[in-house]
Amino acid sequence: MKTFDHGKLDRIVADARRNADTRSDGYRERALKIYPWICGRCAREFTVANLRELTVHHRDHNHDNNPPDGSNWELLCIYCHDNEHQRQLEAQAGSSIQTENGAVSTHNPFADLKALLAKGK
Repeated sequence: MKTFDHGKLDRIVADARRNADTRSDGYRERALKIYPWICGRCAREFTVANLRELTVHHRDHNHDNNPPDGSNWELLCIYCHDNEHQRQLEAQAGSSIQTENGAVSTHNPFADLKALLAKGK
C-alpha cells in the first residue's frame, strides 16, 4: 500500500499559489483584470478558451512603461497587434523605402485595367 505525502502536496499547492501571484503581478494579467476581453480595434470578443490570442499592446511602444492604472495599455487580438506594429515600422521607415532609382515599388496592378476590360467586350 502506498503512503501519501501530504507535505509534498502542500508544497505543490503553495508553489502554484506563489506562481499565480507572480503572474498576476505581470502587466498582462493586470490588463486582463482592468479591461474587458475585447480587441480594441476589431471588437472581437474573447473567452477563456481563446484568451491566449488576446495581447497587451503598449500604446507608446515602451514595454517598461507600465502604469498601475493601465493607461499605456490596450488589449488587441494577435492580428490587430501585428498590424499595429507593422504600421509603426512603416511609419518609422517613412511609409516607403527610397533607393537611388526612386521608390522600390513602382508596380500599378490597375494600370491597364481599362484596356483589359475593353478587350473583353
